[in-house]
Amino acid sequence: MQTAEQVLSYLLSLSNKDKIKQAEYFGVKSNNILGITAPELRAIAKEIKTNHPLALKLWETNYHEARMLSTMIADPTKITLEEIDIWVKDFDSWAIVDGACYNLLRYTPHTEEIIDKYVSSEQEYVRRTSFALIAGLAVGIKNKPDEEFLKYFPLIEKYAYDERNFVWKAVNWALRQIGKRSLYLHPKALSLSQKLSLSNNPTHRKIGKDALRELSDPKTIARIKK
Repeated sequence: MQTAEQVLSYLLSLSNKDKIKQAEYFGVKSNNILGITAPELRAIAKEIKTNHPLALKLWETNYHEARMLSTMIADPTKITLEEIDIWVKDFDSWAIVDGACYNLLRYTPHTEEIIDKYVSSEQEYVRRTSFALIAGLAVGIKNKPDEEFLKYFPLIEKYAYDERNFVWKAVNWALRQIGKRSLYLHPKALSLSQKLSLSNNPTHRKIGKDALRELSDPKTIARIKK
């Protein structure tokens, strides 16, 4: 399967109505959902391997699973900021945002430009992209110096007011993942969590209390590496 037509035909053959309903239950309300599981998509991506031109073509099909597959086979060293901008404007669910950030965007050389560009957007899924990417960097990019995560705390505090479901959850996610990354970052994330938890703003408090709960847990602290 090396053409968009071949891949899409195969994806359509895997469509599952029960899984479509399940995806919608979990808040994936994108257009053209086929109901294909992540393991199934990863198996297809493994067969195709990295194929950047194919990834761009699959994105244009508008099918949710085809776009998710695009994030798995696109080349992080070749994707341009212009291409990323086109994809981000198409984001229509938390799932495609998180999939793109975890599968692709955190491995590109454009991470800082992505975070800085999209965090100020008033569009819910676009702003979520910045914080989902921060969370992805904290979890998966081990060679990124811990000191570089300090610059994200002001962004977290600045946008912690955003009460929209898919934004505040991503802000909270970024804060928690930074705090769990290392013993160096943990007390700093804990301090910001405490500050937010005492705010008069209800969204601040919700983010702060939730992060504080996890970051204060002795089991969480025990798992944090030096």
